[in-house]
Amino acid sequence: MKKPFVVGIAGGTQSGKSTFAKELVDQLHGIPCKTFHMDDYHRPKDELPLVIAPITKQVYSDFNSPASFDLPQLRLDLKNEIEQNTISFIIVEGTLVLYDDEIRNALDLKLYVETQADERAIRYVASYPQHHGHDFIKNSYLDLVRYRMDEYVEPTKWSADIFLNGSLRSEQAIEIIKTYLLSKVSGRRITP
Repeated sequence: MKKPFVVGIAGGTQSGKSTFAKELVDQLHGIPCKTFHMDDYHRPKDELPLVIAPITKQVYSDFNSPASFDLPQLRLDLKNEIEQNTISFIIVEGTLVLYDDEIRNALDLKLYVETQADERAIRYVASYPQHHGHDFIKNSYLDLVRYRMDEYVEPTKWSADIFLNGSLRSEQAIEIIKTYLLSKVSGRRITP
């Protein structure tokens, strides 16, 4: 019996990873899938590391480094889901999916969503509730998020099998990947 086929979707903050993962699952309707969102593994705010911004020296809670996530728990949950062998596909999406060796090595297909930095910045500012304050959101992106992208996310894209254009919703890309995935589980029986 084949194990579940595991897909990793990585990319920068606000690149379109979650959107692509959701669209892919929607296209696989009726086929048992499980999605792990790396953001669900953020450490509680009071346990996040603090970091000093390289230019402004402003102190921020760091949501964008490996220490910001409970990676051991994500690894364990992923391993358990693979071993249960009750679904066809597992999708793991998040900024650092390709960063962590153990998670990356569990992936059968590695996707990287590439989106221009200015577009990600605009999406970032637009995605946060305004009670944080427009200046705080803008400054946190300029002071920290973009540096973490360069430090942790950008170097991992070279381990991806396929790059996706995060600026353009592509029916063709979804169809091609869906067709490929379906070919990988053709004839697979699921154990109850």
